[in-house]
Amino acid sequence: MKSLEDFKNGQTLLIDKPLNWTSFQVVNKLRWHIRKTFNIKKIKVGHAGTLDPLATGLLVICTGKMTKQINIFQGQVKEYTGTFVLGSTTPSFDLETQIDKTYPTEHICENLIKTTTKQFIGDIEQYPPVFSAIKKDGKRLYEFARAGDTVEIKSRTVTIKEFEITRFENNEVDFRVVCSKGTYIRSLANDFGKALQSGGHLTVLRRSKIGDFHVDDALSIENFIESLPSE
Repeated sequence: MKSLEDFKNGQTLLIDKPLNWTSFQVVNKLRWHIRKTFNIKKIKVGHAGTLDPLATGLLVICTGKMTKQINIFQGQVKEYTGTFVLGSTTPSFDLETQIDKTYPTEHICENLIKTTTKQFIGDIEQYPPVFSAIKKDGKRLYEFARAGDTVEIKSRTVTIKEFEITRFENNEVDFRVVCSKGTYIRSLANDFGKALQSGGHLTVLRRSKIGDFHVDDALSIENFIESLPSE
């Protein structure tokens, strides 16, 4: 059982983020419970890499002096699993927005899908989704998008180390991706759909690894709260 000194000296907490929570909400929840448990006003708590609300999986949370290590954890290689749906696109590249276009998929076969993944291995140029938290001119990109404003987005170089297709059925493609910091799996879904000439968007996303940390070793928010000393 962790003491106040443990949290102040620095802890690395592995949390399995639930669906529909922002990463910021998870940090706030943990910070509130640590403060309440030990009856303190302030403690540093931060996360080492955002997950979208519609994604689940591994969040690395740092407390106290360990928050100085956040940049190191953020730079580590990450692994994701999930599902793309082919034949349609959305403005956000996922289920945050409604389908805006549909495309034929009769030409798609498993062999074409597996061959197409090879185009995305290595260093690739990727455009972040317009529905993202990246800042431009002091505003988040999603603020421009929700206001209907057009904004120029610059591409960035990211590295896809592994891109494996684990299932293809009824236009659903299950995948596993190992990638560098800054990779948007939503953008990969969109670009993958374009390469197949069928459109595509992300419907399920789960982060399984950050560096040597694995989601199998992570606690739910409830389990973390239960692990704190009784008041």
